[in-house]
This record gives sequence, C-alpha cells and structure tokens, in this order.
Amino acid sequence: MPIAFTAFAKPLPESASMDIEFQLPKIETSMYARPYVAVWIEDSNRKPVRTVQLWVGKDEWLKDLRSWWRKVGRYDRELVDAVTSATRPAGEYRFVWDGLDDAGNRVEQGDYTFYVEVVREHGGRNYLRQKINLAEASFTHHLKPTEETGDIRLQYTVK
Repeated sequence: MPIAFTAFAKPLPESASMDIEFQLPKIETSMYARPYVAVWIEDSNRKPVRTVQLWVGKDEWLKDLRSWWRKVGRYDRELVDAVTSATRPAGEYRFVWDGLDDAGNRVEQGDYTFYVEVVREHGGRNYLRQKINLAEASFTHHLKPTEETGDIRLQYTVK
C-alpha cells in the first residue's frame, strides 16, 4: 500500500506585498457619474480571501457590483462596513495588499486570481481578472485599459 504524503502549504513570506496602481479614465459625457469599484483576491478554489478596495456611495448600490456582491457582499455585512469608502473621481490611485486575508491571517503561497469590477451609472461595466501565483518570486502584471478603467499594474514583491 502506498504511503500518502500530505503537502502543507507555506504562508506568504512576511515581506511579501502587492502594489496595485489603478487608473480611472476621464470620460467625457453629459451624464458622468463616479464609478463603483470592487478589487478583490480569490484563491484557486474561487473562494474570496480579501476585498482590497470597495468604492460605493450608498449601500443600495453595492448590488450593482454584481460579481463581487454575489461572492462576498451579501454574506458579510461586517466586512462591507469595514472596507467601504466613497467613490473616487477620474485619476490615478495606488494601494497595497499586504498578503493578509479578510480575517487578518497571512494567506498561503499558491495560485490566486486578482479581480476588478467597475460599474458606472449611465455608463459601462468592466470585469477584469488576472491569474497570479503568490510565492517567493516577485512579478509584475499589466491589465489593459477598458472603457471604464485605465492601466492597472500589479507588482508583487518579496524583499
């Protein structure tokens, strides 16, 4: 009978983090409204591990971020209250994901997916995703601009 080995995943190195550079383009239209934005990370089983940013004006608009809402928002009111901030105007933004999950625990090394959902009233909807491998090697990914997003740059570093 073969012996079964259990693989134990290692947590991300303490020095690991991911810089996220995010642009909202200026859109010329008479009915411009600031977009609602959700940025989150899911593990290889498609389980959400961290909502990194959530920009909405009022709770009633959370459901407009359909993909994020179905995965996270409708199940965790406390998280929604903790991470929600106001919508933002067109411009360049930078934020950092520290490698922790929503409960404050360091995630394990492995395959993940980075998601961005941007929805604008009287405008478009863009849903972007990027597969990433979080381990001990640094990387950079660029997500191409869409109708509602400018350049998005992910830079994962392990010092």
